[in-house]
Amino acid sequence: MQPIVKICGLKTPETLAAALDAGADMVGFVFFPKSPRHIDLATAEVLGRQAQGKALKVALTVDADDAALAAIVAALNPDLLQLHGHESPERVAAIRARFGLPVMKAIGVAHADDLKDVQAFAAVADRLLFDAKPPKDAAHPGGNGLAFDWSLLTGLDLSIPSMVSGGLDPANVAEALRRTRAQGVDVSSGVETAPGQKDPAKITAFVRAAKGKD
Repeated sequence: MQPIVKICGLKTPETLAAALDAGADMVGFVFFPKSPRHIDLATAEVLGRQAQGKALKVALTVDADDAALAAIVAALNPDLLQLHGHESPERVAAIRARFGLPVMKAIGVAHADDLKDVQAFAAVADRLLFDAKPPKDAAHPGGNGLAFDWSLLTGLDLSIPSMVSGGLDPANVAEALRRTRAQGVDVSSGVETAPGQKDPAKITAFVRAAKGKD
């Protein structure tokens, strides 16, 4: 079974088209003003219509309140909510119930101790995303282009699908899938020429590598 491939941080019709044409299963849109990949609601509406029915639309938020989430849901009509902040298991469950949408919770990983709440999140989320834990002085959540020690996931027994992110690119994504046995991968900076600037050729190469077409 081929892995799920998500291209995250898409901002323009051209790069979204590249992801869709390459065969990405999920396309991610960032709603976090501090990020160079942030999009406004008007752009989300346009890109959401473009992706409708071609790939699953994922809305990435960071500790967003219900009002912000409601506005995002109305604009994008997402298939999945990705929670990339410090949301507790209780908050994840509340968001899932409030909006009636599947939820993917991101868990930052640097050490084995970072996995202590995995089962609690697995009980309330639909997917888990294991991402590199950002450095303490980082301005943005997420991997920030860094990989984590994939061996930390060895032997992890999950009842729900998982994905891996952080430092992935066309050269290492196949190895990441082999070593982690995750059901999917998520990339952002690994298919960029500069922060927030996606490269269509890199997007295509990443999807092909992840799906074993190279």
